[in-house]
Amino acid sequence: MLSITAQIAAELKVRENQVAVAVELLDGGATVPFIARYRKEATGGLDDVQMRELEARLAYLRELHERRAAILTSIDEQGKLTPELRAAIDAAATKQELEDLYLPYKPKRRTKGQIAREFGIEPLADQLWADPTLDPQEAAKPFVKAEKGEGGEDFTTIPAVLDGVRDILSERWAEDATLVQGLREWLWAEGLLQSKLAAGKNENDPEVAKFRDYHDYDEPIGRVPSHRALAVFRGRALEILDAKLVVPEAVSPHPSPLPKGARESTAEALRTRSLSRVRERAGVRVWRRRPKAQPPASPKAASPCTWAGATRAARPTTCCASAWRGPGA
Repeated sequence: MLSITAQIAAELKVRENQVAVAVELLDGGATVPFIARYRKEATGGLDDVQMRELEARLAYLRELHERRAAILTSIDEQGKLTPELRAAIDAAATKQELEDLYLPYKPKRRTKGQIAREFGIEPLADQLWADPTLDPQEAAKPFVKAEKGEGGEDFTTIPAVLDGVRDILSERWAEDATLVQGLREWLWAEGLLQSKLAAGKNENDPEVAKFRDYHDYDEPIGRVPSHRALAVFRGRALEILDAKLVVPEAVSPHPSPLPKGARESTAEALRTRSLSRVRERAGVRVWRRRPKAQPPASPKAASPCTWAGATRAARPTTCCASAWRGPGA
């Protein structure tokens, strides 16, 4: 496994000693603008954009390594750390992959799936999963209980037993890191980011009208530009928009033996996990596309600018963005 400095150096396509010097300066309290402007000799010429990317990756990778160590300790204390699992955890390149691997071993409160297992429903779940041709209504009859549990657990009807099957299988699928990764990749390839005006909001309200383009919006996740993704999440944070990931319905020649809720539970869990990932990726794309220098915001930016050929000193501070990229820039 590469060291943090070696990994960042490979990502930025610079020498490891450049990264090591920059990390030392950051740890010593120096800021990115200071290092980029006054310590270029020490860092081998790392510019502002490279330094900001380095700073962000340094924080992320340090958090990743700390979390990795904590997860290994937790699983080891449970006596469940195998060489294969350790290798998979060591190879995890993102926090999401790490958490997917840890999920089956993560201490958790008593879930609906655990309750169903305690009442002997798991063999039925295994049967229905192994043989889709079984009639779930008939297969569930031997598992119906005569009375409720002491804590009010109810498996006295066939629908309640099948709900237990749903809970067991949903938890099982959600804790399968390989399956979840495959589903996540499928979702990114096929799913839609969708937003609608929140119920009760007046579309003519000035604040609401700012998000007019997203009152009835959907777009394939993989093609959503970062500025649109961030706008949707901003509207969602302000409770102006309702945003969600829409999962296309899979077409199968075989009818599912499970209640529809089993599929819905798994899809909802995947959508919830992926929404935060959409936002994270959008933020990263915005940062990586930032130019090295930004002009001051101008109220006249939409008007033609005649200062493009002027020297920097001669330009007014309200000059439009295009002028800063003109011949005299």
